Amino acid sequence: MTDDLAGSVAVITGAASGIGQALAHRCARESMHIVISDVETGALADVESELVATGVEVLAIPTDVSNADAVEELARRTFERFGAVHRLFLNAGVFQAGVSWLRSEADWEWVLGVNLWGPINGVCAFIPRMLNQNAPARVVITSSLAGLTTVAYSSPYVVSKFGAAALAECLAHDLAAEGAQIEVSCLVPGLVATQIASSDRNRPEGMGDAAASDHVSIAAALNEMVEKGANSAASVADTVFAAVAAGDFWIPTSDSFEGIVTQRYEALKNKSRSGSVGFD
Repeated sequence: MTDDLAGSVAVITGAASGIGQALAHRCARESMHIVISDVETGALADVESELVATGVEVLAIPTDVSNADAVEELARRTFERFGAVHRLFLNAGVFQAGVSWLRSEADWEWVLGVNLWGPINGVCAFIPRMLNQNAPARVVITSSLAGLTTVAYSSPYVVSKFGAAALAECLAHDLAAEGAQIEVSCLVPGLVATQIASSDRNRPEGMGDAAASDHVSIAAALNEMVEKGANSAASVADTVFAAVAAGDFWIPTSDSFEGIVTQRYEALKNKSRSGSVGFD
């Protein structure tokens, strides 16, 4: 894509808060047409009002990204309104902590539904339409540093984010093999000042146990870490735009990225039998 994004179209899932909200405001600075979606309808309406006040054209569509029909409707309405998508940010995400074997099927279903099936549904709904528009475009899938390395007490989140990173890589391979004009980036943020640790506010009824003690304690610890120091969502959005302009696939936001990745892959290269992947 050219550096002039004015008048081009961006779609952002998980746009009601955090990185998604910051990406929406960054798109507004570029005078893009913006489609925002989220399950948090009140907050989504607030973001819509903020963006409209900047003078850009905005379409807000409440969407549960875990629902393929809902994401198909998001794509249909987007193309009906604007006719094209030039930046697709598959960003919606939730956090579930706790011991692996104590997580219920519903816990896993909720997290994998949003964090993995969300981007899968986005790819299936948008990519065929974006191919037909026959114009340069970029897909940015939000994974995490937790999609490149593992930790204790967060397996549903980590598993989902590994899947999101793998999807981004496979999508990039497929599009390149097809000679498509669509490129892909994978956002792997470290600690960012968002409400991810408070994802339970959007947990559907019956989708796991938000009050489980092991989940609550880890979520509280994550919130404390954020309060002590984290990148701002706005700075992450700026990093994303700079990386996309440079043509980067991986988009890290943390200085610890290289060390964490090196630790993991050195362990793999050395065929470690200790079970360690870089965490003591």
